[in-house]
Amino acid sequence: MERWEYLTKFIKADIKNEGVSSFFRQYRPNWKNPPPYTPEAMMPELDDLGNQGWELIHMEPVARVGKKGDVLFQGGAEWSNSYFCVFKRRKPAI
Repeated sequence: MERWEYLTKFIKADIKNEGVSSFFRQYRPNWKNPPPYTPEAMMPELDDLGNQGWELIHMEPVARVGKKGDVLFQGGAEWSNSYFCVFKRRKPAI
């Protein structure tokens, strides 16, 4: 029987994130002024998790992440660059 382990994580899309500048230089060399919160800014972190065997199975934008790790929900529209992500990877056979 297959067994899985899961990882939940908040990821922010921000061009100031570690590794984003070098990622853009390599994969988007002609993109001189990317928007500061473009979703592509998450790609280095997502690639790193993928290299560790994690598969992204769910991603959802959240309005805000609180100091206690809680998530703000609001009825009105709000801008955000925070995403709640769920990953899974196969556990080794016992």
